[in-house]
Amino acid sequence: MSFVFDIAAAKQASAAGKYNQAVQNRNATIAEQEAEMVEKQNEFDLAKFDQQFAQLEGKTKTAILTSNVELSGSGLRILRYNAEQAEIEKDITTYNSKVKQSQQLEKANFARMQGQVAKNEARATELGYYAKAGQSLMTLGSGGGK
Repeated sequence: MSFVFDIAAAKQASAAGKYNQAVQNRNATIAEQEAEMVEKQNEFDLAKFDQQFAQLEGKTKTAILTSNVELSGSGLRILRYNAEQAEIEKDITTYNSKVKQSQQLEKANFARMQGQVAKNEARATELGYYAKAGQSLMTLGSGGGK
């Protein structure tokens, strides 16, 4: 009668594998959603930075013009330097965002691989139990269980 328990264990192994795979797939989906949130946060940060930079640029122009200096020479160099630094800052922000997005997507891929491994391990265990049940039935059928 141990074959009955082996069949039940095989079904349980299969169910556990499917559950573990589902958990890992959910983890992967969450990581992908986090990558999307990082991208949206980057867009927000860049828009906010652009707004702050526009305010700074306005204040700088006002300061230059109120000091009775024309927007040429030193004044233009200051504005150009500020614009160059702003682009560098935006590039750094975008780069850091892309790195975080990549990390989250890699986390998602790894979770899916772990889920597939869990499913495959459970399948191997399930097949082992079915083989054991089959062996028990063959033993009973040949008179070895009497």
